[in-house]
Amino acid sequence: MMDLIQSGGARMADDLQFSWELSGSGWATYRIADSASEQKGFVSYCTDALADLLHAVAGLYGHSPAQRVSFDLEPAELRWRLLRQGTDVAIAIFRFPDMSTSWDSPDEAGALSWSSTQPRSVLGHAVLEAAETVLRTHGETGYREMWVLHPFPVAALQDLRRLHRGNDDCGHEQCRNNLEH
Repeated sequence: MMDLIQSGGARMADDLQFSWELSGSGWATYRIADSASEQKGFVSYCTDALADLLHAVAGLYGHSPAQRVSFDLEPAELRWRLLRQGTDVAIAIFRFPDMSTSWDSPDEAGALSWSSTQPRSVLGHAVLEAAETVLRTHGETGYREMWVLHPFPVAALQDLRRLHRGNDDCGHEQCRNNLEH
């Protein structure tokens, strides 16, 4: 269920684009891109995927330099590895053919399908903005109706917003002027 548009090696940039859209009952479509390549994929509701992503990005503000997120593609797994390197984050997305057998496999056992290196502030803002767009578009009730098993991750969104706006020198006006929303 994953559509790889282009694949590229790790790039150092600050031009990250990220979107997350609910695309029907129990499915989301994400798109991640930098100036060199993009990837578009479909994620199943079998995991609390958006919450997991928000928690992983928020985790980059803590002591652990590495965060992982697994998306269920029924039956494949798409695993994001986020590795903080100073103020930057190396993003690597690996694809495994079967989530039921790949769960304990090392990342490198999967096929690298997309990678980029971005400033943490850029990644944090892109994921935060995508989640806020989902909430504005669907509201908590609409999200729950479409995502079925999991409510909208309000606390995870608030946590990432607080960490990003409190720790990153984000150039976006809404981050500079409004630290609580």
